[in-house]
Amino acid sequence: MIPMVNLKAQYVEIKDEIEQGIAETIANCSFILGPNVQAFEKEAAEYLGVKHAIGCASGTDAIHLALRAEGITEGDEVITSAFTFIATAEAIEYVGAKPVFVDIDAKTFNITVENIEKAITSKTKAVMPVHLFGQPVELAKIKALCDKHNLKLIEDCAQSFGARVDGKQTGAFGHASGFSFFPSKNLGAFGDGGLVVTNSDETAKMLKMYRNHGSDVRYYHDVIGYNSRLDDIQAVVLRAKLKRIDQYNQARRHAAHLYSELMADLPLTTPYEDGVGEHVYHQYTLLSDRRDEIIQALQNKQIGCAVYYPVPLHQQNVFKKQYAGLSLPVTESVAANCFSLPICPSLSDDTIKEIVAVISDVLSN
Repeated sequence: MIPMVNLKAQYVEIKDEIEQGIAETIANCSFILGPNVQAFEKEAAEYLGVKHAIGCASGTDAIHLALRAEGITEGDEVITSAFTFIATAEAIEYVGAKPVFVDIDAKTFNITVENIEKAITSKTKAVMPVHLFGQPVELAKIKALCDKHNLKLIEDCAQSFGARVDGKQTGAFGHASGFSFFPSKNLGAFGDGGLVVTNSDETAKMLKMYRNHGSDVRYYHDVIGYNSRLDDIQAVVLRAKLKRIDQYNQARRHAAHLYSELMADLPLTTPYEDGVGEHVYHQYTLLSDRRDEIIQALQNKQIGCAVYYPVPLHQQNVFKKQYAGLSLPVTESVAANCFSLPICPSLSDDTIKEIVAVISDVLSN
């Protein structure tokens, strides 16, 4: 069996370091906002090139708290993508704002400056681009547009840890940005976890209060907050993996490029790199009008595959009444034809060739 992500292989490589750190945390009984959380926040901020990094309980919480700390509230509009995990829109709904879905680029699967600009109204208060599958959006252009219209830029970096644009990390461009440490992510914990980053001292202060019951000083509460703290055991895992994140991402890029090279002559569409930023391949996602046949053939060989995302957000049951009549033709076409193949740092060249052979057999018939 070939899994989508081989977490066990990654664990074996760093097992001793992680288990020693976890044992020390247990022995010290420092579980909540302990020394490893503080050390990880410092190390992550340095790596990402930002002033502040604040750990929280999940990637969903990260973008929720980012929106809250930046003052996005009821009646506001936030422009974003409908081709993403629902957490992006959930976070906007949590603060009482309205997600405004715009169409994506057919090659990068990311929202574009042109589509964002067309959607701006007097109620627009923020833009939340998603660096989907690890492919950075056109950050310089989107940031310039946000500056022009006095909008907050909140980056959804759930899938892009370590991706760079002109040498600068995703997450470092926005007023506040959220990362996810779900286990399968490029930088993954052994459970849920998230991070919010910002260069604003005021935003950082609010984020620290919001994640900890609205408290800056223990048992003194200035705002209604949340229980959204990254725990010390997860920070141990993240610290070990952060040291190796560039190595992991380079291995993902190698795997992706080999896939694309081997499938260059097949009648399907391999991932596109626009050269604007460095794609870190959280997912390796293709397009084919014979998707179902390919998936069935892979499953028959016990090869992992998945569809991210089969139903765009504006067509989900929870949203479709609110967005009845909204047409996003590129988003809908991509959702109908996309599928993802296994990708992770430990994926071998031979395994990639085995997977491609199955796909080639389908498409040659």
